Amino acid sequence: MTSAPSSSVAPPAARLAARLAVVLVAALALGGLTSLGQTLLPDEVSSLANSVTGWTLPTIALVLLTSRSFGEAAASGALSFIALTFGYAVVSTLRGFTFDPLTWAVIGLLAGPVVGVATFALRGRPMQAALGGGLLAGLVIGEGVYGLTEVADTTSPVYWWMAIAVGAALLLTMIARLRAARPALVLVSVAALTAIAFGIAYRALPLLFAAW
Repeated sequence: MTSAPSSSVAPPAARLAARLAVVLVAALALGGLTSLGQTLLPDEVSSLANSVTGWTLPTIALVLLTSRSFGEAAASGALSFIALTFGYAVVSTLRGFTFDPLTWAVIGLLAGPVVGVATFALRGRPMQAALGGGLLAGLVIGEGVYGLTEVADTTSPVYWWMAIAVGAALLLTMIARLRAARPALVLVSVAALTAIAFGIAYRALPLLFAAW
């Protein structure tokens, strides 16, 4: 009797674990680079290392590169945000700057799955793509507007305009892809509502930090 040939293909659970490991390691490294960027980047773009979009954009990229389902995208989004936070905390501590990662890790645990699912939805049916694209574009545009209106006295406007341009480019790209009025209307509406909600939520963060 001959034995069945062994398969060289890893089981699904092992492949999933490998993809999550890639997200974890990459996000830890990028979080550490964020701490370095706060002092090494030129003033015009230094806000990249001190902004929500500075962690949202890498998370979007990691989810697009690794995730194979909505569930995995949600897990990868949470894992990415938490790892970015702890990577930042470790490098900041080594550099002599105290940073408590707990509050931002909790925020990442809540916001990460939303960003992950929205990112994976970009590959879905038109209405899914419209919802996901609108949310992501709204986040980026919302922080750009927040930066220009709330911290304009202490930061360069260059990065905030860049964030708005990235969000607008995503909207235009999605409109061109959707090619239908209803999904396009949903896309723009969700982006506008998300941008407004982001501004409100971000202004409320000091209250959250004070209460923590």
